[in-house]
Amino acid sequence: MGQSIDHLKKPIAKELDLFETSFRQSMASKVALLDTIMNYIVKRKGKQIRPMFVLYSAALFGEINERSYRGASLVELLHTATLVHDDVVDESHMRRGFFSINALWKNKIAVLVGDYLLSKGLLLSVENEDFDLLKILSTSVREMSEGELLQLEKARNLSATKEIYFEIIRKKTATLVASCCEIGTATTNPDKEAQQKMRLFGEYIGLAFQIRDDLFDFEDSKSGKPSGNDLKEKKLTLPLLIAFENSTPSEIKRIKKAINKGEKHKNLMKEVMDLLRNKDAIAKTKDVMNDYYSSAIEILLEVAPDSEYRAKLLELVKFVIVRDK
Repeated sequence: MGQSIDHLKKPIAKELDLFETSFRQSMASKVALLDTIMNYIVKRKGKQIRPMFVLYSAALFGEINERSYRGASLVELLHTATLVHDDVVDESHMRRGFFSINALWKNKIAVLVGDYLLSKGLLLSVENEDFDLLKILSTSVREMSEGELLQLEKARNLSATKEIYFEIIRKKTATLVASCCEIGTATTNPDKEAQQKMRLFGEYIGLAFQIRDDLFDFEDSKSGKPSGNDLKEKKLTLPLLIAFENSTPSEIKRIKKAINKGEKHKNLMKEVMDLLRNKDAIAKTKDVMNDYYSSAIEILLEVAPDSEYRAKLLELVKFVIVRDK
């Protein structure tokens, strides 16, 4: 997987390096402790998928420029802030195989670090008068918070429906990818219609990505068994919600009761997997995912002129959605 992502970075490799420099500078602090933590964050960065979406969206319509780099940095600063805060909320001590900030420096410092990153993102935009970019991303951060809270609220009484599920994943996951694509486009293309189409392109990718993620929960993991982690957290995701549509009220009640009681995980998973098989729910969920994937590709082919960048962006979309665990 690592090799294929490097291959996808090729056309914008130089620009990604320039972004890295810009991102590091935007995080710098004169406070020694903060600087240590910022270095730790930079060192354990992921695959750079979000900056890639920003820079490729920009490259589709013109020359990647300073505003494109600031847009990518803004996304990473605010996204990293939300991750640092998420780890505190989830009491999570690991992220991507590394210790989380709260595991190493405790919750109080982690919350303040998240606040610092947030303020750096805001200042980066305000000082350069990138108000349009700030507006796009601030809306996403608000939606991400709403999505998380909505999911927590529905998990308490297992009351999610398909409509609520889509609202949760659109806000929690898709809105950020949508922002990446809209921000990138806005830095090289003043046409508002193109910006909105690229936003929708990103939203569909984000939805397909999250559905793919939710499917993993019911697929065989390294242990040879489905993990069912979402059920442990009382999250009703699309495969189960699709199965419920064709189930009797007593079947639904039985499963919900078992999830609520925290019934022995092995027994619960067997019952859930049997239900999903009987209702053909996995295949139907994959169809929904593929519909979003196809719609995203359609938009990109319509809105962006043919180029090396468009070809690589199509590959990136495929990499993100048609992926292994």
